[in-house]
Amino acid sequence: MAYEVLARKWRPKTFDDVVGQGHVTRTLANAIEQDRIAHAYLFIGPRGIGKTTLSRILAMALNCEHGPTTHPCGECDNCKGIAAGADMDVIELDAASNNKVEDIHGVLDQVQFAPSHSRFKIFILDEVHMLSNAAFNALLKTLEEPPPYVKFIFATTEGDKVLPTIVSRCQRFDLRRISTGDIVRRLRFICNAESIAITDDALLAIARGSNGGLRDALSALDQLIAFKGTDLGEADVLAVFGLVSREALENLAGSILQGDIPGILRTVAALDESGKDMRRLTAELLWHFRNLLVFQQAGAELARQDVTEEQLAALEAQSKLAPPQRIVEITGLLSEMEARLRAALSVRTLVEMTLIRCARAAKTVSLDEVLRRLTALRDQTIRRLAAAAPQGVAAADAVPPRTAPTSPAAAPSAPAACQPNPPRPAVAPRAVPISLNEPAALDAEDDESEDALEPCAAPGTGIEAETPPAQPIPAEPLKTSDGQYVDEILNHALRLFGGRVLV
Repeated sequence: MAYEVLARKWRPKTFDDVVGQGHVTRTLANAIEQDRIAHAYLFIGPRGIGKTTLSRILAMALNCEHGPTTHPCGECDNCKGIAAGADMDVIELDAASNNKVEDIHGVLDQVQFAPSHSRFKIFILDEVHMLSNAAFNALLKTLEEPPPYVKFIFATTEGDKVLPTIVSRCQRFDLRRISTGDIVRRLRFICNAESIAITDDALLAIARGSNGGLRDALSALDQLIAFKGTDLGEADVLAVFGLVSREALENLAGSILQGDIPGILRTVAALDESGKDMRRLTAELLWHFRNLLVFQQAGAELARQDVTEEQLAALEAQSKLAPPQRIVEITGLLSEMEARLRAALSVRTLVEMTLIRCARAAKTVSLDEVLRRLTALRDQTIRRLAAAAPQGVAAADAVPPRTAPTSPAAAPSAPAACQPNPPRPAVAPRAVPISLNEPAALDAEDDESEDALEPCAAPGTGIEAETPPAQPIPAEPLKTSDGQYVDEILNHALRLFGGRVLV
């Protein structure tokens, strides 16, 4: 008997066996149980995640001799024929090679005939986005009102290329990439069943290289078994597929977060000399920092969906090395590098320069932090000046008071303006509060005019007018909107130093 690859041998036979697509399998199972089966379904998603598998399982569930059922038996003639692709009432068509309108006319001719031995006649069109516009238009009327015994199941990797008129006539299901943890668990189950000894790090390396596709992971596992046998380790996976080990990747990320530029350069040189793909390294490093940001913002429960327990422990340790805003900046730099790698003449140089920028970004004080520190320093200075300056200074505290007139005759008669004063004796200088909004020193002419005139006072009271107390500047938070950094800093700096610029 010919050898059957793992991807075909372990293809799921029931909805429960499908990995990572619970939102789709639950809906289809409920529709069968409630007898709400639609006449057309559209499965959209990347390669190797179960589109064709779900199409066949749905066909088996509808045409099983014990159905419609959510758990097809897999033993009846209908189930075996559908699983082998040999059932006459389940027609699978590759739309990539049968994309002309004449090919769709052949499908429409078969629609007119009832199923020969099954409950439904089911048409499965794979890569349906490859059909021409004429072929799509020829299918519209039949797809909208098919005979009750006809079901259409479409599968495609590019849902945006399917005509909206086709999508509106189907129940659409968007399949997602399978998480790394789910792929590792499925691979472990298959390896145990196949008596294959493989380490957890090796399984993780295979899952990382599959980009969320379980079929790709199983094909890689098949290739590794042919290369090394049934005893596999992480080094075997790295040697065959050119991947970077988990430990090296986490050490490189740690060097970036700690600002260890010599360590970054040594790691990149070692990886480049060993023939590692720098583009794949960039993608995996970007994914690592994405997981780190998810861990910081949403916690371990959400991050666990995409990583294993060993990776989760590393994320927990590295989450304390830098705040989330710096992780976001590092992620942005890595994204820019990933887009520029295709046109780079020296890939290694671009990777080294970008990782150095990432290391500096991890340790450089951000502008928001500078503004916070400036605000705190300004508020502290204002509070210190306000505490040192008296709130009100009476003239009696610093200058001996004058004697008020003893008789009405001696009192001046309501002068219309302040009169010149006689020369005053020299007195010790007194402390006068200075407002931060006014200059601290006066010109010489102002000093002379102040000595020449006495402050105005109520006639006959002998009480001099007092200087109003200094009012502290209210502490307002600095704004950090784009385009206002310089204006706000200068504005508050001028207010803080009384409108004077010290050079």
